[in-house]
Amino acid sequence: MQFRLFDKSIYIKRRSALKKKMDSGLILFLGNEESSMNYKDNWYPFRQDSNFLYYFGLNTAGLAAIIDIDSGEEIIFGNELTIDDIVWTGPLPTVSEMASAVGIEKTQPFNAIIAVLAKVIESGRTLHITPPYRPENKIRISELAGISINTLHEYISVPLIRAIVSQRSYKEACEVAEMHKASTISAEMHLAGMRYAKPGMKEYEVMAKVKEVAYAQNGSLSFNPIVTIHGETLHNLYSGNTIKEGQMVLCDAGASNDMNYAGDLTTTYPVGKKFSTRQKEVYNIVLHAHQTAVAMLKPGVLFRDVYLTAAQKIVEGMQSLGVMKGDAREAVAAGAHAMFFQCGLGHMIGLDVHDMEDLGEPYVGYTDTLKKSTQFGMKSLRLGRSLEAGFTLTVEPGIYLIPQLIDAWKAENKFTEFIHYSALESYRDFSGIRVEEDYLITESGYQLLGKKLPMTVEEVEAIRE
Repeated sequence: MQFRLFDKSIYIKRRSALKKKMDSGLILFLGNEESSMNYKDNWYPFRQDSNFLYYFGLNTAGLAAIIDIDSGEEIIFGNELTIDDIVWTGPLPTVSEMASAVGIEKTQPFNAIIAVLAKVIESGRTLHITPPYRPENKIRISELAGISINTLHEYISVPLIRAIVSQRSYKEACEVAEMHKASTISAEMHLAGMRYAKPGMKEYEVMAKVKEVAYAQNGSLSFNPIVTIHGETLHNLYSGNTIKEGQMVLCDAGASNDMNYAGDLTTTYPVGKKFSTRQKEVYNIVLHAHQTAVAMLKPGVLFRDVYLTAAQKIVEGMQSLGVMKGDAREAVAAGAHAMFFQCGLGHMIGLDVHDMEDLGEPYVGYTDTLKKSTQFGMKSLRLGRSLEAGFTLTVEPGIYLIPQLIDAWKAENKFTEFIHYSALESYRDFSGIRVEEDYLITESGYQLLGKKLPMTVEEVEAIRE
């Protein structure tokens, strides 16, 4: 194989468990195809569908699979290489050899799936699919199953979504080992950037050093990295600025290891050797919120409550700087903390950097009784449900000083009982700070995934010396 697999028993057990969770019908797992960037044969880096990886493990384009819940039959569909293919790729394992490696004994040519799906639909049996997130896959499913794209949503199966979430949320020991690897590579990416950055460099020079580490360890990127002096922009993908003494670099980056498990870490550090006094003050507020949130991690705790506690610590910290006032709990309840903390506190992580987000946040991060808030700031909390052993997640509080938001709320006289706008003016060009780590929820608490990054002001400045 040109990719690593778990032992075939892992995939057999996963599929067996899935069948037991479903009542009847046929499940279609459509693997991803190569996707062209600017002409047919110039492809984006291939990424297999994560649900296909979870149940079938095969990191190869052009495959599909079915699980017949009623008969128990499992089939992988794919075409064997022709001599024209082999000229370009060299000899590769056959479809049947790949299928056998993950415990599947029956394979068929790819287009044979058309007759299988037609028979299911004609007989009135239920066809279960997950929400297609690539436009081309919507077209492929429509063509393969002979159904209109406009009615495709009728086949998206909530029972299947719930069943998959109920499995993938709880990481097996073999998965935790891979996530430790991914988070360790991610930490080394950050350390490389922290050691390399110098005044006068471009942001993209630092980013190049960060990316190098992932690829040098046979990995790739779990998402497009953020390396910026404008940390107040939550997802700032521009990297052409010159970094200067007195500024800070916010680096949000993670590796995808060779089993496609993701890391996701954020560090913030001075461009020079030391934080300024003001930067140190705000950094310590964020760090205290982070440490408080991490200390709360254990089974049975609502992650929404962890978020609210972190938000309160941020309010209390900004009060100590004279920027906020009033009762901290009341400020958070009203949403005034979102002047500084507009994003959520974290998300599930695994085969996806935002794990299972293609299946829908209401099923992954919330429950039938716990619904997502619509409040500005809190509506960005991707994970709110009670934590359970086996969950893997990020913790990433931040403080972001966004001039446009300051101006908008000040013009509206919004939250004047909690925000000192006159004091806030001197922070409008501060930028932003975020720190982020990855954690496993254990039976009694939590465990850091990967290696520990420098986090305190003293630790960060020691790296920058």
